[in-house]
Amino acid sequence: MNSQSVNNSTLAGRKFNDTLRRMKFTFRDPILLISIVCVMIVVLLFILIPLITILKESLLDGGRLSAIHYSRAITSPFTRDIVWNTLKLGLSVSVLGTVVAFIFAYAITNLKLPSKRMFKVLSILPMISPPFVISLAAILLFGRSGLITRGLLGIRSDIYGFWGLMLTQTLSFFPIGFLMLTNLLQNIDPSVEEAAQALGASQFKVFRTVTLPLMAPGLANAALLIFIQSLADFGNAIVIGGNYTTMAVQIYQQGIGSYDMAGATALAVLLLLISMLAYLIQMGVIGKKSYVTMTGKAAKERILNGNKRATVPVYTFCMLVSVLVITMYALVPYGAFVRLWGADYSLTLRWIKYVFTIGMKYIVDSTVLSLISTPFAVILGLVSGYLIVRKDFLGKRFMESSILMAIALPGTVIGLGYVLTYNTPPLILTGGSLILVVALVIRSMPVGTRSAIAALKQIDPSIEEAASVCGASSKKVFTSVTIPLIRPVFFSSTVYSFIRGMTLVSTIIFLVSAKWQMLTVAIMNQVDQGLYGAANAYCLVLIGIVGIVMGTMSFVLKKLGVNLEAGY
Repeated sequence: MNSQSVNNSTLAGRKFNDTLRRMKFTFRDPILLISIVCVMIVVLLFILIPLITILKESLLDGGRLSAIHYSRAITSPFTRDIVWNTLKLGLSVSVLGTVVAFIFAYAITNLKLPSKRMFKVLSILPMISPPFVISLAAILLFGRSGLITRGLLGIRSDIYGFWGLMLTQTLSFFPIGFLMLTNLLQNIDPSVEEAAQALGASQFKVFRTVTLPLMAPGLANAALLIFIQSLADFGNAIVIGGNYTTMAVQIYQQGIGSYDMAGATALAVLLLLISMLAYLIQMGVIGKKSYVTMTGKAAKERILNGNKRATVPVYTFCMLVSVLVITMYALVPYGAFVRLWGADYSLTLRWIKYVFTIGMKYIVDSTVLSLISTPFAVILGLVSGYLIVRKDFLGKRFMESSILMAIALPGTVIGLGYVLTYNTPPLILTGGSLILVVALVIRSMPVGTRSAIAALKQIDPSIEEAASVCGASSKKVFTSVTIPLIRPVFFSSTVYSFIRGMTLVSTIIFLVSAKWQMLTVAIMNQVDQGLYGAANAYCLVLIGIVGIVMGTMSFVLKKLGVNLEAGY
């Protein structure tokens, strides 16, 4: 036997012993074992199996294995146009959204400007509202019966299509990049920029040769995240897309409208591959690069730039975007009290009464299901994050990659997977409330997991180890030590999960039934019928519910001394 064979045998033996050691450790702690099994079951049943079902359905033709559905999708000019539409839109929104996000982030962190608080609030407002509020407002402003186009200019403009969709997606998704870039800019040590200025470089040259190169990986990361969001967007695309069809919308129309499940699944797999490729690039290439200077966090307070050549154009741009966002959101309460948009602008309570009578079921169902799903999403997110960071067990990498992969899953793909998987024995869930709760949990849990992982990596594990040495069980350590240490993540995950539950549309549109309805689906139905007053009234109620919950949570957290922003 040669030395290489001996080394391979030794390595295999070590791996086996390591696996055996981890299994023994896991089985010694029943709470740990139950936690791992529960998370694994959730991952298998509601992330992996639906995806496998979609792949299986796309490869079957008359019960036989075939790639004909992919062949039709690739060779069809119509499908190629839809794929190109999606990529073209995603790239355009990615570039524009990143530019807008960077300008807002730079204005807030580096420039001496008034109205900074307003800019910050308005730049994250689209994240806590229904995904298609901006699309609805754009139609009310610039549509065929728009307040500006028809009311002020007297023209019948058609905002439906690529340009309208690009505008609304940019305004909807730039907050994602804004939050990321703001943190990165704050972490750049100002002494690096000041050193360049001390050597005679102008402020613009410092910006061009120092700040931008330091931000390059962060800008690319933000662009990729916005690109993924654009690919998966269903709400804006179906409301204002018109004849400009994207893959997310076509999957729904082909699967539910035409009931061509095979063709829909083939298209879903293509969309999933594009999303996963972008996500892997973000995580594997850009995610490993450093976004800040070698000195880490800023060692001194930044001296804000007050040069009017920089502040005036940036302030003007931010103010124009802010006015547009304010106008759009102001139209929601106004439109809820208008009798007939575009024809009769007299005020009425008709639509409010309509919502609180006929539409009361939508309000109650959405609120109840969101409240039920929120604690499950938070607990699963925190527990899975804790297991991934703090524990060593068989299947750890599989759990981590599966949960974090779910962040990049388009909602229409996972919704279609649930319809195909849980519409037949042995487990029939479609038509009931349980599958809706599951969908809300799965769409929120990965973000909680990622937040918990990031928070736990910043906490010295010796604190928890000390509790274990003193005899505390895994359950006691987690509830009495870990949770208090990551309180901001716990509360921010709670707020995020509830908001996501109230505003989710792409996944649940496949799963609603006559028995259980959701507000976001009701809003889309009203827009589809041209009942903009009812749609606005529904949006107003939804934003009101989310606002009340966020306000209550913020008030309680202030009393408890918790900084909610630290959890994001």
